[in-house]
Amino acid sequence: MTDVMADPRDPRPLTGEPLALDLLNTRWAGAPVNDLLTGVDGYGIWLSSAGLSGRCAADEAGLAAIRQAREAIHLAAQDARRDGELGAAARDGLDAVLAHGRIRRTAGPGGPEDVAETDAPQWLAPWLAADDFLALLGQGAQRVKQCAHEACILHFFDASQNGRRRWCRMAVCGNRAKAARHYVKARG
Repeated sequence: MTDVMADPRDPRPLTGEPLALDLLNTRWAGAPVNDLLTGVDGYGIWLSSAGLSGRCAADEAGLAAIRQAREAIHLAAQDARRDGELGAAARDGLDAVLAHGRIRRTAGPGGPEDVAETDAPQWLAPWLAADDFLALLGQGAQRVKQCAHEACILHFFDASQNGRRRWCRMAVCGNRAKAARHYVKARG
């Protein structure tokens, strides 16, 4: 989880996941699927909720780049869940985003510092999200999960000790599943 407070305009049902998964959660269940990144205003809200609004501009170039990153991370997350590793297409998608930046190490006043640099300003948020996804994979691909509720498409990082978390939010999706099982059982 991050330390950033969600923008009060953010309509998403789940915020505060690591940056890469928070980006995936800009789509959530609905008919049709809700998508925060349909325009620059929504991108600005996401940047604010992610704590990046002071570093990244909400403009058309950034919106196109973040959508590309979201698709690459989505494909990689599917591969990670299904196979425990990334396929060639997922690696290529992430690498296409990561090719726009790098980490530069500096000697800061408090010691070593890592500074993310990108070849164009619109790539900073996408690059940070793709880099974050690789860091999550380094902690265990099996911990990058999609909610187990059949109607939910939200993602989360399972930081539980035993790695058995199933729901994006127990209070919502977990309770819905329990209530459905109870209803079926009661009808006998």
